[in-house]
Amino acid sequence: MTTMTNTQPISAPTLRHVLHDPVWVKWLLTAIAVGFIILFLCLPLAIVIFEACAKGWDAYWAALSQPDAQAALRLTLLTALATVPLNTVFGLCAAWAITRFEFPGKSLLTTLIDLPFSVSPVISGLIFVLMFGAQGWFGAWLSAHDIKIIFAVPGIMLATLFITFPFVARELIPLMQEMGSEEEEAALSLGASGWQTFIQITLPNIKWALLYGVLLCNARAMGEFGAVSVVSGHIRGLTNTLPLHVEVSYNEYDFVGAFASASILAGLAIVTLILKSVLEWKQGKH
Repeated sequence: MTTMTNTQPISAPTLRHVLHDPVWVKWLLTAIAVGFIILFLCLPLAIVIFEACAKGWDAYWAALSQPDAQAALRLTLLTALATVPLNTVFGLCAAWAITRFEFPGKSLLTTLIDLPFSVSPVISGLIFVLMFGAQGWFGAWLSAHDIKIIFAVPGIMLATLFITFPFVARELIPLMQEMGSEEEEAALSLGASGWQTFIQITLPNIKWALLYGVLLCNARAMGEFGAVSVVSGHIRGLTNTLPLHVEVSYNEYDFVGAFASASILAGLAIVTLILKSVLEWKQGKH
C-alpha cells in the first residue's frame, strides 16, 4: 500500500526568510567583528605609534639611529634574507615531491612539514641548544673546532629556518593537488624537458600561491621572538634581532627606543597585510 502525500511549494518570501538571517543579526555580527579589529588591532597599533613619537621626531630618529638598534635591524634583515630563499626552495621541492610522486614515507613527510606549527617556538629553540650548545650532543666537537652556533648568528638563522619552513610548502601543496598533473604530462609528451615544464607550465599556475607563502614566511622570519630568544644569548649589537631589541629596551625603561623599534615591526606588518590582501585577490582571481 502506497501513501501519497501532497507537498506544497515554498513561496519566494518564505524561502528568503529561511535562507537569510534577520537584519539585526547581520549588523550585530558586523559590529562585533569591527569592535574586535579596533580593540585588538587598531588600538595597539595606534598606541605603539603614539608612544614612539611621544617625545618628538628627533627622539624617535635618535632611538632608531642607536648602534644597537641599527645592528638589530641589520641582523633581522640578514636573517630573513638567508632563510626565506632556502624555505622557498624547500617548499617548492616538498610540494612537487608530495603532489607528483608516490614514495614510502610520503605521509610522514607531510606530517613533519607541520611540526613547527605544533611545537612551541621556545621548545624549538631549546632543541637547538640541546644539540649545539656547550653541553649538547655536538657541543664538544664544535668547541674543539671553534665553531659557534648557539649564542651566535648561525643559531638564530637555524632557529628561524625551522620555525618558518612550513609556510611556502603549505601554500603550494593544496593548490598543486587541486591542479593535477594533466598539463605537465601533456607538455612532457610533446617533448618538453622537466625544467621547461616547470618554468612554462607549473610556475605560472602557482606563482600567486608561491608569492603568498614567501610573504608569510618573510613576515614570520622578521617577527620571530621565542625560538630566537633562546638561541641568541641577547648579546647587544651582535645577536639581538629587532624583536629582542624591543624587549631589551623596554626592560631598561627606554620606552621611546622600544616603541620606535616596535613601530618598524608594525610598519612591516602593515605592508605585509596590504601585500597579503593583494595576493589573495590575485590568487582568487586567477
